[in-house]
Amino acid sequence: MVLTVAALRGALGFLTRVPIGRGEGSWAAFAGAPWTFPVVGYLVGAVVALPLLAPVPAPTVALAFPLAVYAVTGITHLDGVADLGDAAVVHGGPEERREVMKDSTLGVGGTVALVAVVLGLATAALGLAGGARPAGAAGARAAGGVAVAVGLVVAAEVGAKAATATLVCVGDAAHEGLGSALTEEVGPASALPVLALAAPAALLGWPRLLPGVAAFLAALATAGVVRRWARRRIGGVSGDVLGATNELARVAALHAGVIAWTRF
Repeated sequence: MVLTVAALRGALGFLTRVPIGRGEGSWAAFAGAPWTFPVVGYLVGAVVALPLLAPVPAPTVALAFPLAVYAVTGITHLDGVADLGDAAVVHGGPEERREVMKDSTLGVGGTVALVAVVLGLATAALGLAGGARPAGAAGARAAGGVAVAVGLVVAAEVGAKAATATLVCVGDAAHEGLGSALTEEVGPASALPVLALAAPAALLGWPRLLPGVAAFLAALATAGVVRRWARRRIGGVSGDVLGATNELARVAALHAGVIAWTRF
């Protein structure tokens, strides 16, 4: 029980800006417990979905949503997006790409990647707000739409965390650092509890099941794509790869969910 609490504290300290769990003991417990990723995802998803409940126009929701995401989770993982963006446009082998990722200077590739992720969150929120409160909707219909939108946000967040945790379980570290500190503590079998805890999130949009399922699967597919790219281009998983996976999987999950909700 004590170890479980310590692992959750460590996960909150690593994945959010909540000022707990940054001690050495909490970090050690968290490093061996990837199942904590989706658990924290449920909490984060519920909090960042709050802008969808506000009685404001859809464009305002689109602005508030990314702000809420980064107010809760911080911008640390965006650094991984920027570094992978810069590495993606480098001509050379894994060693050259890793050198670029160590450089604190933001290049064109990193800038484009950051803009794409933040814009992806804002446009997804715009779609969620439009689906939650369609023109002419009122009463129970409007409330039902908001419930689906909130469920979709939670499913996307849990899916993103599960995708990152799965990558921790099955990935090989590119070099010594944060990536190796996490991947060396666990193996592929540790992904099973992660997926078992995360899978129920796909049902949170009930009675609309397709949006949540689409979001969850898109998040996991993103992890697969990033893992394949990372193995070929930089030699394996690193802290930047894990952070970028979280951010990219969230955006992919939200857009997949919105498409499934509004088009099918």
